[in-house]
Amino acid sequence: MKRFKLIDRKAGSVKDDVLSGLTVALALVPEAVAFAFIAGISPIVGLYGAFMMGLITSIIGGRPGMISGATGATAIVMVSLVKIGTEMGGEGAGLQYLFATLLLAGLFQILAGVFRFGKFVRLIPHPVMMGFVNGLAIVIFTAQLGMFKVDGMWMQGSQLYTMLGLVALTMAILFLFPKVTKKVPSALVAIASVSFLVIFTGIDTATVLSFVQANGGSGIQAGLPVFNVPVIPFNLETLYFIAPYAAIIAAIGLIESLMTLNLIDGLTNTHGNANKESIAQGTANIVNGFMGGMGGCAMIGQSIINIQSGGRGRLSGIVAALSLLIFILFGAAYIEMIPIAALVGIMFMVVIGTFAWSTFSVIDKIPLADALVILLVTVLTVMFDLAIAVIAGVIVSALVFAWENALRIRVRQHIDEKGVKHYEIFGPLFFGSVQLFTSKFDVENDPDQIVIDFKESRVADHSGIEAINQLAKKYEQAGKKICLFHLSSDCRKLIDKADKLIRVDIAEDPEYTVVVQGFEDYSVTEE
Repeated sequence: MKRFKLIDRKAGSVKDDVLSGLTVALALVPEAVAFAFIAGISPIVGLYGAFMMGLITSIIGGRPGMISGATGATAIVMVSLVKIGTEMGGEGAGLQYLFATLLLAGLFQILAGVFRFGKFVRLIPHPVMMGFVNGLAIVIFTAQLGMFKVDGMWMQGSQLYTMLGLVALTMAILFLFPKVTKKVPSALVAIASVSFLVIFTGIDTATVLSFVQANGGSGIQAGLPVFNVPVIPFNLETLYFIAPYAAIIAAIGLIESLMTLNLIDGLTNTHGNANKESIAQGTANIVNGFMGGMGGCAMIGQSIINIQSGGRGRLSGIVAALSLLIFILFGAAYIEMIPIAALVGIMFMVVIGTFAWSTFSVIDKIPLADALVILLVTVLTVMFDLAIAVIAGVIVSALVFAWENALRIRVRQHIDEKGVKHYEIFGPLFFGSVQLFTSKFDVENDPDQIVIDFKESRVADHSGIEAINQLAKKYEQAGKKICLFHLSSDCRKLIDKADKLIRVDIAEDPEYTVVVQGFEDYSVTEE
């Protein structure tokens, strides 16, 4: 049976980029408005933020085809910032503190790119990635459920049935239209078709305008963003207030952006540049701070819409951003007529494409620890936010890895014809395995001469070095001689009394490097 392919891995074209960019712009409007309401700021601030984030990251970012804008992950952090800022400085001050915070957050992100911290996204294990996409799919799904409420109450009767019918129609077009032709993005066709149906038949359903008005706004039309320096007291007290928020926004933004970059890499069989993307995200947030936008980061939902619609190059993101600006300046009246149901239907299809359905087929085949990590990251993403979920997942995965490797250290021992006892070490010696390593030696009952051979082992960190030093001291205090074979050159420098303890074999001794000398010994070439 032929499977439905949500993502087409073709290279893309100018036409595809332009049409997909227009589709993404239509989907960006309610998202940006909704996240602005979450943060407690004007909808136009969210729209400006989406425009500037999308334009700058598309031009100078490290992942063509990825869409950035105002996001819920950063908006949640901004709620407290804007509220406390307003209490400190009065009406409007909270927004000014937000702009100042974006300047500092952007600087943090640029520094992360300059110092090449982006490469550490490679340390994120696959179970964490699966938990990330599953959690994010659930978050996107639950966010759309809010569109089925009016004045805080669930829709009922004909209003609910109309909404559900239009959502189902949108999803059906998205599924069936690519079977007819792929020359036009199915998402654009779905939005246009459902919009015309509602407008020309007079169907009573929620639209972009009614959504904005229901949340206290008046519309989305406005002028061009204007350059302004945040109006706040520039002193240490202000720095102490905004610095923690800036660090959190920068971290959440980078984690979500780089995880989305990894996901798009996998969907398109291409390779993005994490460090370049970090610099672009930081630059965009700084511009938002000066131009009155709410900032943000990469948007996984809109990025998948773009890829699904054929957008592969930088042009798709540029068109999406410029189209959004045109909507704000000239096309607000038309965009406000779009039914919310059409946009909800598109996001539901994004949920289907985002969720890692393979989780259900592999969950009973992978190690239990990996299954628990997937579940943990999924739950934490839904309950808290992406940054907490990913960090927790990486920590748990690292601890599981350390524990499993700690149990792999083995010792084989024998006494030769001269009465010398030989300990042959197998497996890595590091902080997790030093206790088990030490327990293998019988200092009190061993003969007077001991040989410890590391030919099949590797000393991975300073804890391993210290374990060897302490073991050597115990034998020395017991009046016994110990000799160490096959240690690397840097280990020899760190072993106490190395000249007396270590035998150097030029032909066989390893030349690997112990981690204590720093990460510079593990430099990785980035594009």
